[in-house]
Amino acid sequence: MRSDANLAGPMADPVPGPRSESPGEDVSSPATAGVEAAPPPLVDNDDLPIGRAAQPAADALGRSAEPLPRPAQTRVMVVANQKGGVGKTTTTVNLAASLALHGAKVLVIDLDPQGNASTALGIDHHADVPSIYDVLVDSRPLLEVVQPVVDVEGLFCAPATIDLAGAEIELVSLVARESRLQRAIQAYEQPLDYILIDCPPSLGLLTVNALVAGAEVLIPIQCEYYALEGLGQLLRNVDLVRAHLNQSLHVSTILLTMYDGRTRLASQVAEEVRTHFGKEVLRTSIPRSVRISEAPSYGQTVLTYDPGSSGSLSYLEAAREIALRGAGIHYDARHAHLGAGMNSTQSMAEGIQ
Repeated sequence: MRSDANLAGPMADPVPGPRSESPGEDVSSPATAGVEAAPPPLVDNDDLPIGRAAQPAADALGRSAEPLPRPAQTRVMVVANQKGGVGKTTTTVNLAASLALHGAKVLVIDLDPQGNASTALGIDHHADVPSIYDVLVDSRPLLEVVQPVVDVEGLFCAPATIDLAGAEIELVSLVARESRLQRAIQAYEQPLDYILIDCPPSLGLLTVNALVAGAEVLIPIQCEYYALEGLGQLLRNVDLVRAHLNQSLHVSTILLTMYDGRTRLASQVAEEVRTHFGKEVLRTSIPRSVRISEAPSYGQTVLTYDPGSSGSLSYLEAAREIALRGAGIHYDARHAHLGAGMNSTQSMAEGIQ
């Protein structure tokens, strides 16, 4: 008995058009026999959008491997702004990591009772850990509280614990209360290129100790409406400390943070700051970046958490600019994150990285 398929005859081709031939079957025509097939055209990855976007990252990461000029003596930089939420701690830890990745020996002193800088560097800072509180109040040697940062060679941290919250009250009755940190740093015998002091968001005795101990003040300024409010009081305090306690103190660096190129406000604030402060403002600004915010929750800086992100690359360039300026070497601003010069696509990409 025959099947229905045999009755219907040969099946119609369900997929019209050419198909692949079976292995071993020669499908070349006489005209193409013996002619080797031409290779596909080469595509220059640099001409593709993803290639163009990746090139700045590759350049910046390549430059990070190059050692920067080391300062003739230790640069003690006080990262201060009594306004909270402007990126003081973020700036401190990421600049410190960037300088260390460039080959410098860097110490971060966490002077904020919240201990956020210690957290971001992966340093244990519970109540029983020797901390900067013991240095200020009990005159403990700074060397005994400093811990190395595991993720970054050449980076060290003097952590803060919750005990520091009451330090300002305890310091009031102590002799030479404004210069306790200065004396501890002077007695520190290990060679260092940079010391970055993360100050609390206030102008109390802890911040005064930092201003007396340092020679340079680095002020992070958020690109928002209230950025310049209260900045005058900080500058007046710097003048008072310079006049009475530390003649070498000066504002050397202003860094624009949380720059969002999608808003006109950010450009206006940046322009106003650059107009008012001039050459103290770094050419590099720090974009608003999710990666920067995520990194501390993993006990890392953005440099180790996501080295190719816009935030990481910007801090690498900012550190490079600080080092070259300190050595009196011209900084090539072509590599800087200029903020206002970005197009909208790049700005949006930086906002989500």
